Amino acid sequence: MSAAKSTNGSDGFSPEERAAMKERAAELRAEGKKGDKKADELQALLDGIAKMAPEDRVLAERVHVTVTANAPQLSPKTWYGMPAYANAAGKIVLFFQNSGKFNYRYSTLGFQDAANLDDGDLWPVAYALRQWSPEVEKRVAELVRAAVA
Repeated sequence: MSAAKSTNGSDGFSPEERAAMKERAAELRAEGKKGDKKADELQALLDGIAKMAPEDRVLAERVHVTVTANAPQLSPKTWYGMPAYANAAGKIVLFFQNSGKFNYRYSTLGFQDAANLDDGDLWPVAYALRQWSPEVEKRVAELVRAAVA
């Protein structure tokens, strides 16, 4: 095999993906620090939401309110620069990926393997979010409660 480098200087990651990886590395470094970790993590999540485009920010804020109301045992934090919520063991249960993060046409509410959403041999682990409504809020609340049950 040749060890030659690509002529375009790209290793296959977009600038947005590189930025997300750098954010995750910073998050991991911060987890090793003592002090007001929980408060710092919540503030990092809120700061991340504040930086989002207005349409994404509205969705992220509503997701945050819904998650904290329906699963107060989850700890808010950032994960690859995205708002996320972890269980007592520190495992990410769910996250919000804003559409602007990777230039997608919709935001995503995703669940990791720590979520208790198992349903046979096939079940959804990510949901597209385009607008917030009472129906969306009800469904998100149901998913969050199921994920931590």
